Amino acid sequence: MENASSACKTLSDPDLALVLGGGGARAAYQVGCLRYLASRYPELAPGILTGVSAGGIIAAHLASRQVSFADSVAHLSELWRDLRIENVFRVDARDLTSRVTKWGLRLVSGGAPGSPHSRSLLDTMPLRQLLTRTLAASPDGTIPGIRRSLEEGSLRAVALTASSYTTGQSVTWVQSAEGCGTLTWEGPQRRSISGGLGVDHVMASSALPFFFPAVELEGAWYGDGGIRLTAPFSPAVHLGAHKIIAVSTRYARSREEADRPAVRGYPPPAQVAGVLLNAIFLDLFDSDALRLREINSLIDQLPQQARDGRRHIDLLVLRPSQDLGRLANEFEADLPRGFRFLVRGLGSRQTRSNDMLSLLMFQHDYIARLVELGEGDARARAAEIDIFLKPT
Repeated sequence: MENASSACKTLSDPDLALVLGGGGARAAYQVGCLRYLASRYPELAPGILTGVSAGGIIAAHLASRQVSFADSVAHLSELWRDLRIENVFRVDARDLTSRVTKWGLRLVSGGAPGSPHSRSLLDTMPLRQLLTRTLAASPDGTIPGIRRSLEEGSLRAVALTASSYTTGQSVTWVQSAEGCGTLTWEGPQRRSISGGLGVDHVMASSALPFFFPAVELEGAWYGDGGIRLTAPFSPAVHLGAHKIIAVSTRYARSREEADRPAVRGYPPPAQVAGVLLNAIFLDLFDSDALRLREINSLIDQLPQQARDGRRHIDLLVLRPSQDLGRLANEFEADLPRGFRFLVRGLGSRQTRSNDMLSLLMFQHDYIARLVELGEGDARARAAEIDIFLKPT
């Protein structure tokens, strides 16, 4: 922060980062956690916002509004409360049938030239339209609100991560305030790009593989940022965070729960997909938290003059107290008919913990339940949060 501009110094929490992980519809849980934080700390002002997948949508929303943290979260909560599955992707039977049929015909044709082609199982144009409205995007797709937040000093930096299908790299796009010391970085199969953020970046970061279409940006095609993001806290660390509040959507199962079979017999596609999606999007959150705490322990053992700029980074991880995949089963019967037929064909009724379905269940009653759960879980850790946010 030595090189921070005066605008950065006006932030009450310039070195506090809010890290929002992926999880599709599960991000409603993150909204609930933020609701509690906003109610207890209405003037909280995280200087750094980073997000991936649906967490990137939330980060972009918070970054684009020049209001208090409490007001921004209130608007975010209202947005998610009114969310319906048809606001995210098309669910009419004709479109779903057409897409599934095209995939099937292309498969059995061996990809022959002229065979039908569909880029994804679902059409996410409704989500693009929703984001364009709620983020008040310009006609070219840029989000002027983020620039204003940075110029006014209510934000230090915002970062969204996506995965390049073209190069196989994890790419983090960063928009930062002038003079705030933002760095670009490179690592094994990951790098950052500095510049303005737009709706395309948000759509790319949240493009669930196979289900949502990839997004083209500057000649490369991008999908969900969780695919290659081996270090979810890395953007916040590179951007100078000294404290990180991270919200995961992954339930930490007990040993007994982990050993309990989720299916009987041969696993259906929904179960296989759920295991894969958890491994891609959610499990790395936990391993990176462990790695950061181990690094903190090593740094703390070094004398100050030997740390060579390395710093201890406080970390607080909020996570669900219930299995969100299992919770999704309670709402499966209320899905739109065409989409319900599709996911049942993948075996959604044969697994106890429906992780795949939970990522796609932008169903208003499920969303409301997750928001309620997130708020309650954060409230249950009020004392721990108070200590974490206490000025040092």
